[in-house]
Formats: sequence, structure tokens, C-alpha cells
Amino acid sequence: MDLPEDFDPPTGTAEDLEPGLRRIVAPNPSPMTWRGTNTYLVGETGLAVIDPGPDDPGHQQAILDAVGPGQHVSHILVTHAHLDHSPLARGLAQATGAPVLAYGNARAGRSAVMEMLEVNGLAGGGEGVDAGFAPDIALADGDTVQGDGWEIRALWTPGHFGNHLAFLWGDVGFSGDLVMGWASSLVSPPDGDLTDFMASCDRLRAERLRILHAGHGAPVTDPAARIDWLTGHRRGREAAILAALAAGPADAATLTRTIYTDTPAALLPAAERNVFAHLVDLVQKNRVSAKSALSARAVFERVTPD
Repeated sequence: MDLPEDFDPPTGTAEDLEPGLRRIVAPNPSPMTWRGTNTYLVGETGLAVIDPGPDDPGHQQAILDAVGPGQHVSHILVTHAHLDHSPLARGLAQATGAPVLAYGNARAGRSAVMEMLEVNGLAGGGEGVDAGFAPDIALADGDTVQGDGWEIRALWTPGHFGNHLAFLWGDVGFSGDLVMGWASSLVSPPDGDLTDFMASCDRLRAERLRILHAGHGAPVTDPAARIDWLTGHRRGREAAILAALAAGPADAATLTRTIYTDTPAALLPAAERNVFAHLVDLVQKNRVSAKSALSARAVFERVTPD
């Protein structure tokens, strides 16, 4: 997919997307966040704020400035506990009196294999974890949040992060960092789990939504096509890893250099995390095995079918 250069919204300004929905882009552009984190305001009177964003006083003020006469913030919804999505939630809650709702704290929703990897020394990588994050109200998969003239359903969608939620407002989805139009989602163990990621993509696709508003970038106007591209991209990476292992055992670093031949050196560490995520998934599916304890430094080999 080509990077959508024409997506260049103003920072700190509430833009109307459709009746009852506005977007404010936070001032945190980077290679991981594109133009910045998208904060969404749902409703006409009592407002739900989705993904308040990084701990930035200017962005908090932009959100408060978007609350017009006769309006108030009634709920603060967080898709996941990365530093570009959740830290402002506490300050915004203090300023508005609204509760913070999310799946759980920064460790909630992790699979057993990811817990084991961290216990064995694998540190998180990527966008940075908001380790102190904890919601006022924990949302279970399928819970419905009702506000003033709106209803939002929470869908647990781990993969990019264990406590990741998508929020569904009628036929509109807020997909956080699970599905974005400008880039494929980072899946970096132990925070990210590729097995969960693929299952979550399938769950979100089954909702048959009209549009997705992601954590970063422009709206995804054909959710099914975009999700199909993302999962197909992942299956292509899996095939490349298995083909490389057909030549003999290798570790994640070696596989990365073999597969990502055109990737700048500065991006190879993230690519290596991606390859390791695939290897963990393939171990779970019994298609490869680690020649020692499962870790980012292990040597992997293909499993010969019986």
C-alpha cells in the first residue's frame, strides 16, 4: 500500500467527519504515528472521547476547547495502553470528571506465551508502554457503553497489544492500531501477539462495518478490503520465513537480513521483531520449532510433517 501523502490534517483542530463525530490530531508525528494520534469525539451533547492520546497539555486543551456550549465529556474510551494513546486519559478525566474505560491495565489480555517470553527477559519494543495505565471501568469483550444519544460496543481485539479494544458505533468502527490505512500494524512480542492479531482481524472483518477510523492516518473506507490486504501481507511474510528456513535452521536476525533485503538498516530492528512474532506464531502452529528455549535469540527450524 502506498503512503497516503494527501492525509495532512491540521493539528489540534476538531474536524467534522460525519454527524456526531469529530477528529482531533495530536501533535506527535513520527515514523510510528504518521501525522499523529487521532482522538475522536462521539456525540452531540454528552461526548465520548476515544483515545485521548499522549500526555500533552496542548492536546488536552484542544480537546477541552472542542467541547462547545451545552456539551460535556461523559466517557473517555482507550483502545490500548501505548504511550501515544492512553497517557492523557488521566489528566482529561481529572479535568472533566469523566471515567476512563478500557479493557484493563497495560498487562491485561496477554497470552501465556507472551507472559513467558517477558519472564525470560524479552523486553517490549516499538511505541512504548504506558505501564501505569489503569481504567476506572474495565470493559469486557462485547460490553456496551451507553451515552447521551449514542451507544458504543467494545470488541476485544488483541494482537497489536494485549489490552487492545476496537469500538463499534453503529456501522462505524474505531480500530485503534489493529487496522490502519497508512501502514500495517506493528506486532512486537511480548506486547504484540501475531496469533491473536490474525484472529482479531477476522473478528473485526466479520462485523461488516461501513468505515474504520484508525488510531493514525485517514479513514479506511473499505474495511473488508483493507483487512484482507493486511492478513494477506502477513501470510506472505509467513511464506517467506518458511521458504528461508527450507535452506536450513536460522535465527530471527538472519531471517530478517534474508527477507528484508531492501529495508534501511535503521528499520531492521523493527523488522526483526516482526519476524520473531511470526516465528512464535509458527511455533504455536507446530510448523517450526526452536532448537532451544523459545526466545528472540533462538535458532528455528521447520517441522517435518508426519
